[in-house]
Amino acid sequence: MDRRNFLQATTLAALAQAAGMARAQNDWPQKPLRLVVPFTPGGGTDATSRLIAERLTVLERWTVVIDNKPGAAGNIGLDAVAKAAPDGYTIGMGQTSNLTINPWLYPKMPFDALKDFTPIAEVAAQPVVLAVRADSPLRTLTDFVKAAKARPGQFSIAQAGSGTVGHLAGEMLARRAGLQVLQVPYKGAGPAMTDLLGGQIGLYFGSSVSVMPQLSGGKARALAVTSAQRLPALPDVPTVAEQGFPDFEATTWVGLVGPAGLPADVVARLNAAVVKVVARKEVQDKLALEGSVPVTGTPQQFDAYIRAEHAKWGALIRDAGIKLD
Repeated sequence: MDRRNFLQATTLAALAQAAGMARAQNDWPQKPLRLVVPFTPGGGTDATSRLIAERLTVLERWTVVIDNKPGAAGNIGLDAVAKAAPDGYTIGMGQTSNLTINPWLYPKMPFDALKDFTPIAEVAAQPVVLAVRADSPLRTLTDFVKAAKARPGQFSIAQAGSGTVGHLAGEMLARRAGLQVLQVPYKGAGPAMTDLLGGQIGLYFGSSVSVMPQLSGGKARALAVTSAQRLPALPDVPTVAEQGFPDFEATTWVGLVGPAGLPADVVARLNAAVVKVVARKEVQDKLALEGSVPVTGTPQQFDAYIRAEHAKWGALIRDAGIKLD
């Protein structure tokens, strides 16, 4: 084969390969998707992930398989996503803790939260609720701040564990209000709520999911929510920001991420599908039942939000000297 024919053959082969790759991407997905959930079955992140997976299966006719990989506050599951092939067939449900808090608490992380993932779409956010027993004399956040300032060090706030958003929300409030309070970490939301209702502790900063049943049952009362706006499920409960602390916001959020280098067209298709799912009334109704607020946007907006949250929590953790027990 002379040089001219060789170049023509090489060019044709390259064009055929490019066309084949484009066709393969346009036909994506051609096999089931694996959605890694970095927490155990039955929790809030797992429930939201299964809701999204089920609706993607119905609306897009994709097969989405849930793969629970708990451990190390979500680090193990997200590490599996970071190390997966960037072909769109392995995605993960990222969260506040594993993407923006853990990097500042763990001396050694298995991944770089800002470099090893492709943000796809935020899904939902859950504010933290400051709750007391129904018979508590504290009826507003202002009541608590005044009482805590009058009796420094005599108030304790339960939270579901060191490094949780509830823990950090309590630290943020204490610093903003100039309070001396004792943070009491529990091994989960259940024990914390049990001690609140039993009178062993006076206040609990917990996720809306863990607090809603007791609020609905009249056993607990909410003093404030930590979202930027009031929670639709608790319209009569003012935000922390409304009660004298402008711009105060602390939420647990979840959103889909993939490995770094995910093809842009795959990211766009996943984002569009998730936005469509979250916009469905039945999905929003289910999220509202657990105190979650649906959140959607572009991959670029989600990326910017992750980076902002990473910086915010990092500054608080450094300034407060927070360490894992």
